[in-house]
Amino acid sequence: MDTIKILLAEDEPSLGMIIQEGLEFKNFDVTLCENGEIAYQKFNESKPDLLILDVMMPVMDGITLLKKIRETDTVTPAIFLTAKSQTKDVVDGFLSGGNDYLKKPFSMEELIVRVNSLLDRIKTKHNKEKLSLGKFIFNYKRQKIIDSDNIEIPLTSRESELLYHLLERKNEVLDRSFILKKIWGQDDFFTARSMDVYISKLRKKLKKDSTLEIVNIRGVGYKLMCE
Repeated sequence: MDTIKILLAEDEPSLGMIIQEGLEFKNFDVTLCENGEIAYQKFNESKPDLLILDVMMPVMDGITLLKKIRETDTVTPAIFLTAKSQTKDVVDGFLSGGNDYLKKPFSMEELIVRVNSLLDRIKTKHNKEKLSLGKFIFNYKRQKIIDSDNIEIPLTSRESELLYHLLERKNEVLDRSFILKKIWGQDDFFTARSMDVYISKLRKKLKKDSTLEIVNIRGVGYKLMCE
């Protein structure tokens, strides 16, 4: 297996080196950048497998950096590092396309667990044929879910796409604006109402499994609660 490349943007030199050394000890290939502008250049040059971005950086902050990256790349997973703990910062991080959020101070063990969790999603994307979804089997390509009694429940193409993205980020927030642009091509009042209808349809189709729940996170998006 090829070495996983991580782009780390952290303006605090001592912390940056500690994180870099800790990840390299786990055999990751880490590129450390001291600000967002340099990180953006390195991103375009090296195409990393995962991003670790400090929110507060000189020249270009982490949220602005990820917004620029998401203009051309909506796939590469990103973890934000920040000393801030306000709800607004968490929301801003998810709205910019972030996948996870880690507050300083943190342990290297916790960071590595988060990194490996996000990298597992990369592996999942290469096997969309049949995915485990609670008591269901989700066949993405054939647009259907199969329950424990082997009963097939058909899905429309948009239902299938929406469910895939919810499952990809299970137990985490799926940003409303991101998924509207991804599936519907635009984020406006009418497409938002349309997505609400599709969410309702998915809830009905998944109701046979009480361990599954699609939760509305007001002002942010949706979360698929899944064991």
